[in-house]
Amino acid sequence: MQLSPLPTYFVSHGGGPWPWLDGAVRLAYRQLEQSLQAIPDAIGGLPRAILMVTGHWETEDFMVSSSANPGMVYDYGGFPEHTYHIRYSAPGDPALAEQVVELLREAGIAASADPERGFDHGTFSVMQVMRPEADIPVVQLSVRRDMDPAAHFAAGKALAPLRDQGVLIIGSGFSYHNLRLWGAAAKEPSALFDAWLQQTLVAASPAEREALLLGWTQAPAAR
Repeated sequence: MQLSPLPTYFVSHGGGPWPWLDGAVRLAYRQLEQSLQAIPDAIGGLPRAILMVTGHWETEDFMVSSSANPGMVYDYGGFPEHTYHIRYSAPGDPALAEQVVELLREAGIAASADPERGFDHGTFSVMQVMRPEADIPVVQLSVRRDMDPAAHFAAGKALAPLRDQGVLIIGSGFSYHNLRLWGAAAKEPSALFDAWLQQTLVAASPAEREALLLGWTQAPAAR
């Protein structure tokens, strides 16, 4: 039996088009792969649709992809040629996109639909692993360019009713994404921030969690 309301997820989407790569790169994401494949069973079956909040789509105000047949956005570089021709052919859901826009506007949050936006790798890499059959409608929601945590918190609250309607909300990005500090040098700061994030999301009370997330820039190694 499917859970209601559905939980929400935040997942690390992995590097670029990793599901279409072989060898050590693919093996490095085995734990992520297993966790994504486990989501349908964890929620009690396939969702009616997915709303993917992708960290790779930044806009002035919130935007929602509204095409019935989204294209592809190859927003990465340095990967094999075949990864610039891959397709994730899930349908969009124009009615759900319209509902998302309406829910945000009813909460006083500026939002609009974008019928041209295709799936970026924050969406198609996750979905290829979670549902390779590509038979679940997917709608994307952008993040605001100003990264205002209060605005994003308000958007999440406005969209909460979707969780009772079979819509699975997934945030896709990285908790650590500093391309100027990578590899061994990133071990300490990323571990510090990850420990804070784990404590905030899992152990804090709802009121504490909201306060901590709104003030996330004060967390260890946040910047």
